[in-house]
Amino acid sequence: MRRPCKPLSLVMPGEEAAISSFHIGSALRERLYSLGMIPGTNISCLYRREGGLAAYSVRGTVIAIRLSDARYIMVKRK
Repeated sequence: MRRPCKPLSLVMPGEEAAISSFHIGSALRERLYSLGMIPGTNISCLYRREGGLAAYSVRGTVIAIRLSDARYIMVKRK
């Protein structure tokens, strides 16, 4: 059974997911790729501030992303 995708911005602290796809401009996509955020990579939400930023653990590194950008990163629940 296929798991539906949802925006990374909806992943809550303590939840884990896998990056599925990006629906953003090439400049930001390349930046995220350089940080290790590529499709298939596991990601977990560590902290989230409504209307602001969220911190995610990716490959052992903590990365902060604006929720307005995180809504264009699609993930699948693990």
